Amino acid sequence: MAAERRVTFTGIPFENPFLLSSAPPTESEANILRAFEAGWGGVVTKTIGLHPVVNVRGPKTMFLRSDVDSPAISMRKRPGTALHSSWNWELISDKTLDWWAPRIARIKKAHPTKVLVASIMAGSGSDTELAHWQTLARTCQDEGADALELNLSCPHMDRQDMGSNIGKDRELVSVVTQVVKEVARVPVWAKLTPSTTDIVIEARAAFLGGADAISSSNTFTSLPLVDPETLEFEVNVDGLVSTGGLGGPAILPLSLAKMSQMTAALPDRSFSGIGGVATFGQALNYFLLGCGTVQVCTAAMLDRAVGPNVIRALLHDMDAFLDRHADRGWKSVEDFRGLSRGRIVAQSEIARPGASDYHGGHDAGAPEGYASSGDSGVRVP
Repeated sequence: MAAERRVTFTGIPFENPFLLSSAPPTESEANILRAFEAGWGGVVTKTIGLHPVVNVRGPKTMFLRSDVDSPAISMRKRPGTALHSSWNWELISDKTLDWWAPRIARIKKAHPTKVLVASIMAGSGSDTELAHWQTLARTCQDEGADALELNLSCPHMDRQDMGSNIGKDRELVSVVTQVVKEVARVPVWAKLTPSTTDIVIEARAAFLGGADAISSSNTFTSLPLVDPETLEFEVNVDGLVSTGGLGGPAILPLSLAKMSQMTAALPDRSFSGIGGVATFGQALNYFLLGCGTVQVCTAAMLDRAVGPNVIRALLHDMDAFLDRHADRGWKSVEDFRGLSRGRIVAQSEIARPGASDYHGGHDAGAPEGYASSGDSGVRVP
């Protein structure tokens, strides 16, 4: 029984479930064309906006590596290391909407069966800003974009009404999504920030606003490390640094935790998993939690910018995985999607030596190590 690579996600047919996420590799027409030629099922453009963008001087994306034989983590290039994570403080695309519009059309003409998702972002502090979201949405879909991904999660925006500052506010998430849905003729995905207390709240708000799917997670807010010899941040401009986004292998377990919360609470909704994926074994985690597609960034950046070897390995290993499980009747992602979702439970549901041994932090007759009710535990001589 031949493995089936195709999936349908938010009503869109994909040749395979793997996408390049919105990031530096998807900044140019040439890179997106190369990505499609390499075999990616979809590409999400670098985020397109209407506001002028000028990025910082110097490096915008760096990679942290850990020593194999010590706990050291640093951006310094040195032998005997393994990739720990990526770090970037790059803003959204510095190309204008007028620059992007004809390129979206040309890319779709060149690859009509591939899925091109336009990532867009505007503000939320006024009717004018909300209208900007609609302008971006109309233009991108008119030029042929198959879906829209709303960037509600960029972790390094100074404006309080943009990026992750929207993504942390359930009302703004819902309002922005609804405003885009009013004009959208294509599916709308909301890309959420992990830097929030309970991501399910924002996910519910996005779906309330009409979102067709959630993409999660964007990078985690972070700082580069200080070099202990120079006392300078490993990335800086004139000695100064600002927060950026942490991605790559280090965030895989963190992103999975966020995703598990959403798919457990909203099992009938659509999700695109992002964070730390380089291999099919890692992508499998997202599928088993209920995701319909998976997006990749850091691994692709380190593989000729658009990941030709990464996508080749993802597809090969997915085929091999389905072949190994053919006796279960599995022939596509849909056959095992969400299989592990129900196995993630509250702490109180994990077996203890005896039911009476766990009290979940609640008073239960003052077990050893806890003060009894009404007892401060303090002894006055």
